[in-house]
Amino acid sequence: MTSDPALFSAQELLRAFAAKTLSPVEATRASLQRIDRLNDRLNAFCLVDHEHALKAAEASERRWMAGAPVGRLDGVPATVKDVVQAKGWPTKRGSRILADAGSDAEDSPATAGLRAHNAVLLGKTTTPEFGWKGVTDNQLTGLTRNPWNPAMTPGGSSGGAAAAAAVGMGALHIGTDGGGSIRIPCGFTGIPGFKQSFGRVPAWPLSPFGTVSHVGPMARTVGDCALMLTVLAGPDGRDPYSLPDDNADYTDGLEAGVAGLRIAFSPTFGPHAVHPEIAAALATAAQTFVDLGAEVEQPDLNVPDTADLFRTVWFSGAANLFRRFTAEQVALIDPGLQEVAAEGATYSANDLLDAVAGRENLSVWMNRLHSDYDLLLLPCLPLPAFEVGEEVPPGSEMKRWTEWTPYTYPFNLTGQPAVSLPCGLTQAGLPMAIQLVGPRYADALVLRAAHAFETTMPAKLPPLATETVPA
Repeated sequence: MTSDPALFSAQELLRAFAAKTLSPVEATRASLQRIDRLNDRLNAFCLVDHEHALKAAEASERRWMAGAPVGRLDGVPATVKDVVQAKGWPTKRGSRILADAGSDAEDSPATAGLRAHNAVLLGKTTTPEFGWKGVTDNQLTGLTRNPWNPAMTPGGSSGGAAAAAAVGMGALHIGTDGGGSIRIPCGFTGIPGFKQSFGRVPAWPLSPFGTVSHVGPMARTVGDCALMLTVLAGPDGRDPYSLPDDNADYTDGLEAGVAGLRIAFSPTFGPHAVHPEIAAALATAAQTFVDLGAEVEQPDLNVPDTADLFRTVWFSGAANLFRRFTAEQVALIDPGLQEVAAEGATYSANDLLDAVAGRENLSVWMNRLHSDYDLLLLPCLPLPAFEVGEEVPPGSEMKRWTEWTPYTYPFNLTGQPAVSLPCGLTQAGLPMAIQLVGPRYADALVLRAAHAFETTMPAKLPPLATETVPA
């Protein structure tokens, strides 16, 4: 185990606090020092609150020293994506039209969950404007970069959170996922990221992109994702879609393994081209699950085409967002988002209702698949990270981010739990990722299988995380 507390998992930190071999103040200072050293190179944070973080850590230290910690995360450094509210901080959503936003008077439910369990909030992580695309850059805070290669994108829209997690700028990170925005950057930066069942983690204010949007955990281990989900899950009266409290501790049963589980392996999940190194890593992952005792089959799946379906939902959401803005404000918004909103405005109510019906049909299709299989194994992304500052891979002839993310957004449409897991590096040294998907509400099962795989291939640290700092 590393001796640098900035690289400890949340669970390792909590054990060290309990043993009094490390204090929350030391852990928080280590994370803040990493932010001070690396954020100029990665642009993962748009706000860092040293003062309040250290005050919270000092209060946590007093509780631990008295043998009376409060909550499941007492003293653990954490961050909040800048589309999620945190009381006392502004939520600018990466937008120039909110550059002068005042501090929020109320926490979003996820932030409130972290705060109730005494996590130490370090600051807010970067996002593309209103979280609209699968990479992370905006005209307010600039380009966010991949810690494995700063010339490459970390993905998005939770790219700041992923970059921060990968190099130890906090242990736990709130992300959001409306079409893959947790899983995409986790895939590109080599960490686990979990999009839980829709409604498991409450949201407020609700996303303008509608019921495809989720709030969820990002961390360097599956165990930390499970711990964080335990804290975030539960009903909130501000979210009409939040699920009843199941009183689950998602860290329970993680060690149960996958023996006897039936897994459907789909190398391309439809007619999509997959980078050959990713295809090979995915095949190796499938064999790993066999070695762990699962029954892995490769059924012939007639996968429904969901590209137009998601485009209708997502682009209509952008058009809905723009209804709130004046013409002068619209002129300040990312030109790509303006194009998406303009296309969304051409869709009719019938188009949107057809998309709702398409979502229902896709959900039924997935329900039938899961009547035969416990889990679905497929790629998280068909390609490794590409150049920073681009919405699509240069030279690909693609126009929109939805064209290179065919494996993530289907499960936003269905609301199923899905996890991104690192599965090695390309020859160019960039992370690759698999994805595991379970039936709706089978969050614990997905996490359990993810943990089993992680024991064979834990996340690696990018070179920036372990570079020697001159004395």
